Amino acid sequence: MSRYQSVLSSLEAKPLRWVVTGAAGFIGSHLVEKLLRTGQTVVGVDNLATGKRHNLEQVQQAVGAEAWSRFTFAERDVRLLDDCLAFLEGADHVLHQAGIGSVPLSIEKPREVHDANVTGFLNLLISARQHGLKRVVYASSSSVYGDDPVMPKREDSIGTPLSPYAASKYMDEVYAATFQKCHGLESVGLRYFNIFGPRQDPHGAYAAVIPLWISLLRKQEPVFINGDGSTTRDFCYVANVVQANILAATAEHPDLQCEAFNVGLGGRTTLTELFDSLRDAVARLAPELAGLTPTYRDFRAGDVQHSMADIYKAQRLLGYEPTHSVADGLSEALEWYWDNL
Repeated sequence: MSRYQSVLSSLEAKPLRWVVTGAAGFIGSHLVEKLLRTGQTVVGVDNLATGKRHNLEQVQQAVGAEAWSRFTFAERDVRLLDDCLAFLEGADHVLHQAGIGSVPLSIEKPREVHDANVTGFLNLLISARQHGLKRVVYASSSSVYGDDPVMPKREDSIGTPLSPYAASKYMDEVYAATFQKCHGLESVGLRYFNIFGPRQDPHGAYAAVIPLWISLLRKQEPVFINGDGSTTRDFCYVANVVQANILAATAEHPDLQCEAFNVGLGGRTTLTELFDSLRDAVARLAPELAGLTPTYRDFRAGDVQHSMADIYKAQRLLGYEPTHSVADGLSEALEWYWDNL
């Protein structure tokens, strides 16, 4: 039995009260769903600036009435300290996913991203300490590696941030370490690489690449690749991220007072390879799409050209073992993408 399976069994036997911020978002809604399926009581927090009620409606349909009765939605804002103090009362664990996750938007509106990602996180730390929580688990980002050339990316080597978004996530890690030193509040930052899966928003100028491309392919509209297609990413299915969050919240390793962990697969896929895989997958549903090709254009400001996670630290200290490859994730998510985009 894996550590993850063991943890889920323990939680089913002894349910706890969890707070998930950003609960109406892509990753947050998957955390809510898994926790409810495991018998937990969940408070979902979202100000609905980017999160969508529809995501939670899909969770409700998926888990059924009994599980849904253990869910409470709080339309609160992490940028407000009083809101954080209110929704964390009585919590056993907090999984902090709220924030703005866009590199281009951070370049265009850095103050807005700072308020959501840094001020919001600081309020959460203050509130967690006041309520006596042992640990905060929060979403960091692979963007903190910036211009560091080391491959694969290891947690102990980071470079200069290349965008205000990356700077905001780096500041979160600095604040987490400071609160541990000053107040003894434990924290685990999860440096997400390129996460994909159902409920990922394909709309708007800052949409994630996989749902955006599937949406464009379905409509037979041009698919643009920034650069020459050799840019690489470590694409990771959302079920692996859910695992990492639950393991991080429940781990009892003595070295976990304040740590950051990569959450990815430990592999690389070029954007051209990704396009080919997506086109071939959707062509099985719509054969007329089989001959489509991408359009290449200039690199996008603030983007890192190559990214790949070293996941050894998460494996060793958390027991993290990804259950879904890129192909597994695309196979599992394709039907949702096709039906919902």
